[in-house]
Amino acid sequence: MRAVVQRVKESTVKINQEIVGEIGKGLLVLLGVAADDSVKDCDYLVNKIINLRIFEDQEGKMNRSLLEVGGEMLVVSQFTLLADCRKGRRPSFIHAAEPQKATELYEHFVKIASEQGISVKTGQFRAMMEVALINDGPVTLILESN
Repeated sequence: MRAVVQRVKESTVKINQEIVGEIGKGLLVLLGVAADDSVKDCDYLVNKIINLRIFEDQEGKMNRSLLEVGGEMLVVSQFTLLADCRKGRRPSFIHAAEPQKATELYEHFVKIASEQGISVKTGQFRAMMEVALINDGPVTLILESN
């Protein structure tokens, strides 16, 4: 499982010009599910992301987590994060999970984050989405479960 995590001041996701997910201060998580991922991968990444000390404290140092600042999370599925671009010019997606498995693990990720007390908003799995954000910092991290 691969996640691109961006600290944001605000972020939205639209489908057909309609906002379906919107957050204020928090994290935008672009989430890619690999074919060999499991619930264990979800649990690991949720725990890692919500506890990362990437928000500033009163001294301006990255020392506070999403939980500590009461931030929100916008989770957007993005299978293209699993693209293999080593050969040729067309990305290969053979490492991405099939849609049914990816949907189940994506929904589990959202559920686990919500159960930790995070306000979680989402896009729509397999939809064409427009994601907008105001990056804070910018702070952008790439995390993997393996």
